[in-house]
Amino acid sequence: MNQSALTTTALTILRVIVGFLFAAHGWQKFNQFTIAGTQAAFSKMGVPAAEAAAPIVATLELVGGIALILGVLARVFAVLLALNMLGALFLVHAPAGVFAETGGFELVLLLAAAALAVALTGAGRLSVDGALFGRSGTKLRVLA
Repeated sequence: MNQSALTTTALTILRVIVGFLFAAHGWQKFNQFTIAGTQAAFSKMGVPAAEAAAPIVATLELVGGIALILGVLARVFAVLLALNMLGALFLVHAPAGVFAETGGFELVLLLAAAALAVALTGAGRLSVDGALFGRSGTKLRVLA
């Protein structure tokens, strides 16, 4: 396998897996926790404007995750999801330390880094963005 094929494969795996995890978290906020439950949890955690933030975050995670899986407007959604995770890190998880076991920031930092990697590289060739904007992604870079 040449370097280009390896890069395409690696980027596709990263984009699909991180998209799946974001979509799962958004789905969880809508269906398992419910939006009302997520609003209450956000309020308890000290998230500003929790009433508005909860449905926005849930929607961003669900829709943005699906967009990453498909590679649709991947750079835009990846930046928004990275910012979402950085907000979670600083507003909620940082005081608990590193480890997720104690409510720490390891998962949100990893998700932020993965989303940022997608934002920096673009969706790659195996994506809707790749199909629409070409293999090199140069047209997408001009738009982003």
